[in-house]
Amino acid sequence: MTKKVCISGYYGFDNFGDETILKILIENLKSFEAAPQITVFSSNPEKTAKIHNVKSVKSFDLKAVLKELLKSDCLISGGGSLLQDATSTKSLIYYLGVIAIAAFFRKKIIIFAQGIGPINNKLLAKLTAFLLKRAEYITVRDENSLNLLNSWKVNAEKCSDPVWNLNLTKSTYSTGKIGIQLRDFPTMTEEFLNKLADKINNYYNKKEINIFSLQNNIDLDVCIKLKDKLLSINPDLNIKVIENTSNENLISDICSMDELIAMRFHACLTAIKAGIKVLPLSYDIKVETLAKTFNIPFIDIQNIEEISQIFEEYANKNIQYNQEEIKKLQFDFTKLEEKI
Repeated sequence: MTKKVCISGYYGFDNFGDETILKILIENLKSFEAAPQITVFSSNPEKTAKIHNVKSVKSFDLKAVLKELLKSDCLISGGGSLLQDATSTKSLIYYLGVIAIAAFFRKKIIIFAQGIGPINNKLLAKLTAFLLKRAEYITVRDENSLNLLNSWKVNAEKCSDPVWNLNLTKSTYSTGKIGIQLRDFPTMTEEFLNKLADKINNYYNKKEINIFSLQNNIDLDVCIKLKDKLLSINPDLNIKVIENTSNENLISDICSMDELIAMRFHACLTAIKAGIKVLPLSYDIKVETLAKTFNIPFIDIQNIEEISQIFEEYANKNIQYNQEEIKKLQFDFTKLEEKI
């Protein structure tokens, strides 16, 4: 009998990283020898169903979610950073609620490629630990998550980010394009944007400058602001903002860049996987860790004084990635197939 799998995560919000993880997860589930039937809980079920050719129901339609969980054999929660209350307590309660329903009805629970924590609410932390002890299989993306689960006596494995499994094709010739990818963040200041715009004009005024908005409600305003700053410095610059396009097109566009300057972790990762020279703008430890892993210069967006020095170091550095090492970072879906 064909297994039925429900997938719960931050889907349908047009977040580049989460949607790319979902794409890879679904592709691999469909490739299993005993491929399961898939239902995705999404804030935009029509779009999710069309893109991935799966069944999808609205995340917050609790009646529909309950109905699908009752019919399912397994819940996959993830990937992404779902189980944390740093950004939202409500979202943590929602994702725990979905897991709790699956646990109550004795469904198999798999936590897939998640970042766990921080969970500052002690009651919710205890509830999270209680529910995760009922999971069949847990994979986490980072050492901090693994350590947190170990402190709760929850069994888990550290895994690679599934986005390393993307099959990418980079242009074999120079396209004359430089990509810039920004997102809004509390530590992003006007002074930082001014200095960044100045350096981009100094180093790339002969290039076509593509500014990527990977999630419009977070990225678009700051992308437009950078464009305006660049044009105020040099009205002759060739600039366009890339927005409202599919994930497939975004991946293809990133792969067509000669270089990429990027904030988002998965934008940097995609460039590295494609073999594109990238300058990470670190707003989070995961971006800094990625840069250090590949010995890439990076700019801490809170350390404005070093921008000139880092740009010069980056410009003069011949960045090459070890493709064999990158292959080793791919997520191994073998055990997930066994568990399902």
